[in-house]
Amino acid sequence: MLLQQIINGITIGSTYALVAIGFTMIFGVLELTNFSNSSLYMFGAYVTWLLYAGTGMNFFVAFALSIVITGVLGWSIDRFALRQLRKKHAPKLSGLITTLGMSMVIDNAIMVFCGTDSKMFENFLDFGSVHIGSAVVTWTQIIILIVACVLMIALSIIVYRTKIGKAMTAIAQNQDAAKLMGIDTNRVISLTFIISGFLACIAGTMVAMYYRSIDTAMGSSIGTKIFASAILGGVGILPGAVVGGIVLGVVETMVSAYISSGYRDAISFTILILVLLVMPNGLFGKKAINKV
Repeated sequence: MLLQQIINGITIGSTYALVAIGFTMIFGVLELTNFSNSSLYMFGAYVTWLLYAGTGMNFFVAFALSIVITGVLGWSIDRFALRQLRKKHAPKLSGLITTLGMSMVIDNAIMVFCGTDSKMFENFLDFGSVHIGSAVVTWTQIIILIVACVLMIALSIIVYRTKIGKAMTAIAQNQDAAKLMGIDTNRVISLTFIISGFLACIAGTMVAMYYRSIDTAMGSSIGTKIFASAILGGVGILPGAVVGGIVLGVVETMVSAYISSGYRDAISFTILILVLLVMPNGLFGKKAINKV
């Protein structure tokens, strides 16, 4: 029972980590709390469902296309909303409110076009299961873990070992100085939003397959969890988002199994409050952090 719940928790926690990485990257570069990230998570899952169920398209082609579409939507949020605020040197609170507004627009658009009822989502990764002692691990869980680990490693290499990653770090420290050094800040910021959209779509679609359903509440549900994951690990720190997401997933699963599933979502807020009280900067956070 314990081993089974740990495996389940790591599986779902790895999807939290993926979305939290996108959230953390944007916060690290722009010092911006991006509330639209959770809506991209739901949007990506719905686009995948619409493409394969509505048009008869091959699922994996639909999945790849939805990743691209969600990335474009992420880019559009920056290009047509946030970039204008940066040009006018608007306060960071304006950007936060803008992403919240964009989140509401995306959520309501999905409700209008797809309805508010839950939809069945076929699991195309259901290739059976394997046994580890008394625990049963499905191939869906194995594939989700492999995909999540590969993406986390790839993004870590990009952020910490490449020129584009160094550019992100430079922008995070001082945008004006980064411009003077010849960095195209708008291009780097747009790329960050595109990557965030990619990750949200992949996580949303994999979770939809895992639970075999999608609904319009999945975005608001993940929103609090990725925020709690980022706070737990340390906002703006990539490894912290990964650890925070996995820890939160395991704790949620344990609470559901041994206490009550009714407390599953409440645990996110509980962890968030406790971390802010005991370790305000998170597990890997820096002592001096001044961000919105």
